[in-house]
Amino acid sequence: MKRESFKSRLGFLLVSAGCAIGIGNVWRFPYVAGQNGGGWFVLLYLIFLVIMGLPVLTMEFAVGRASRKSAVQAYQALEKPGSKWHLHGWVAIFGCVMLMMYYTTVSGWMVTYFYKFLTGEFKAGMDAEATGAVFSNLLADPKQMTFWMVVTVLAGFLVCSRGLQNGLEKVSKVMMSALLVLIIVLAVHSFTLSGAAEGIKFYLVPNWTTVQKVGFGNVISAAMNQAFFTLSLGIGSMAIFGSYIGKDHTLLSESVNVILLDTFVAITAGVIIFPACFTYNLEVGAGPALLFDTMATVFNHMAGGRFWGALFFAFMIFAAFSTVLSVFENILACVRELTGWSRPVGCLFCGAVVFLCSLTTALGYSVLHFQPFAPGSAFLDMWDFIVSTNLLPIGSLIISLFCCNSFGWGWDAFVAEANEGVGLKIKAWMKPIYRYLVPAAILLLYIWGLVTFAWK
Repeated sequence: MKRESFKSRLGFLLVSAGCAIGIGNVWRFPYVAGQNGGGWFVLLYLIFLVIMGLPVLTMEFAVGRASRKSAVQAYQALEKPGSKWHLHGWVAIFGCVMLMMYYTTVSGWMVTYFYKFLTGEFKAGMDAEATGAVFSNLLADPKQMTFWMVVTVLAGFLVCSRGLQNGLEKVSKVMMSALLVLIIVLAVHSFTLSGAAEGIKFYLVPNWTTVQKVGFGNVISAAMNQAFFTLSLGIGSMAIFGSYIGKDHTLLSESVNVILLDTFVAITAGVIIFPACFTYNLEVGAGPALLFDTMATVFNHMAGGRFWGALFFAFMIFAAFSTVLSVFENILACVRELTGWSRPVGCLFCGAVVFLCSLTTALGYSVLHFQPFAPGSAFLDMWDFIVSTNLLPIGSLIISLFCCNSFGWGWDAFVAEANEGVGLKIKAWMKPIYRYLVPAAILLLYIWGLVTFAWK
């Protein structure tokens, strides 16, 4: 089977950034920041991106580009005879499927809200309580939840069935460009709100008092998990795009570009949301409902709010779909390599599997009601715990050990691959950071995350 490739470097950067820039930025980042005290969380998040996210992202790209394979066969192509590193490839694909088990439902929420604003269900002057009831009613309705999840799955695999260049790359270019334009417009508007100064202060100025309410250890763990989640690290979803690119540019340079774009969107999403929270007296620690309750309330009080609300959630669909498409492509590529199936056949099989698995989340607030942790939690929280708190950091630890040690792929082989092309190079002095600091930090913070996790 001939290996596909991106048509342009811009296509690679936008698709890779799109995998990172998803609802992890526009949905998860703001609400996790709100739950964890704002400023300190953001500061620690940026630190973890640099000391752990950047090295691991470069490693994932290197594994993909050197092997020209997806997760399972990438390890098999690079590992030494008799090694078992490829077992993590299977775990990585399992992690991609599990991520989509709840990501497709959350993406469906974006589509739902776009539809509701377009049809006028949200009316000018609705208060926060009425707006919040719309989201609560959505969760309790299994038909709505399932329908919009199915729309997400079908649309995603339809795009993937058209090929890398004509499907994923072409659609991602349009979606990402549109998203970046709108998010700037909305951020500028947020500075005109009456609560802008207070919201920005909470969001970007570290405040020890707000952190004490949550616990500094919890904030550290949440910031690390978000750094991995937002870049989709540890489950091979970035390695697949490395396998599609040429060797004209160094991988450290490509990683920096992806992280800068990803960070810009994540920070700007908070700039949009927190001024609105303080303007309309909304709870910053509201959790997963934060984006929907906050932005719906904002648009209900805004001139032309129906139009702006529909437009906002249209572009939130683009943000969500950029990640859905990327992870779908990773799952599809692995299945096709293992079976030799064509893209259409692979899409039918993968779509059916993702749909069946996603039903747990779509029905988890009603028919399959299940509270794995605190009262009010659901399947979504359990899948997120498995993926974000466990599979992403563990996978990142395995990748760092594999790339930087002689019992894996090896430091010299990794650096030779990563440094090929023009751009930023990995230097000899970075070796202790990549080999010792990165895995040690990941392991310590992973253990801390388990110890401090709110199990009840």
